[in-house]
Amino acid sequence: MGNRDMTQLKTDISTPTLTFEEYLHYQGKPDVIYELYRGQLIEMATPSGLHSRICKFLTSQFERYFVSQDLPLVAMEVTGVQTEDHTSRIPDVLVCSVELAERICIRKGAGVFNFDEKPVIVVEVTSDNWREDYIRKRAEYALVNIPEYWIVDPNKSKIQVCFNPNNDKGYEDLEFLPGQDLHSVQFPDFILPVNRVFSPPLVTDLIRAEQAERKQLEQRAEDERQRAEDERQRAEDERQRADRLAQRLREMGIDPDAV
Repeated sequence: MGNRDMTQLKTDISTPTLTFEEYLHYQGKPDVIYELYRGQLIEMATPSGLHSRICKFLTSQFERYFVSQDLPLVAMEVTGVQTEDHTSRIPDVLVCSVELAERICIRKGAGVFNFDEKPVIVVEVTSDNWREDYIRKRAEYALVNIPEYWIVDPNKSKIQVCFNPNNDKGYEDLEFLPGQDLHSVQFPDFILPVNRVFSPPLVTDLIRAEQAERKQLEQRAEDERQRAEDERQRAEDERQRADRLAQRLREMGIDPDAV
């Protein structure tokens, strides 16, 4: 996770050095999430409210985009990525195929992608340990060829989208600032205002707004259907009146077609 105060993050000295396989089945303190860095457990700090809201907002926006585009991708939180033999990072948000997500869900032990399983995008939201995200993790994610790495930095009010990990110097990057629109390199029509990322609405508010908009659309559709039905009924009434008039004329010995 990106929200990590390095004064709080510490190696758990009560446990021995772990291999990657041992880490997958390690049972630590209840409700505590651990990363593994070169065999050492790192206890993750509790994220701030803004940090959590940014993560949930990004996850929801990714998911809505994938559904709208009919893409077999999902966004996940609290899922690890192996970056070295005995290192596992836990990005704040990651994007992967549905197939990989299902594989992670049914696998015993911690949910971690191994070297052969590549997320499409990883996102870190920075806090006081920004050097980890900008330097160390950037190098690790590039080393295992994660196609796209986002660094969302609320303190500096900027978002860095890193791409092309096979470049001679590692990732290239694009920088997005307040007032600009953020977009993914792999999905250029996935667009989010930077201001909205740093001041994200609650996901529940987004759902309520979508439901209200859906109800409005449904009401408009119902109004249009009712107008069409009224027009059909008026046309039918006119036809019946014309039929009755024609019948009355015939009864009077008058050819209605000659009138």
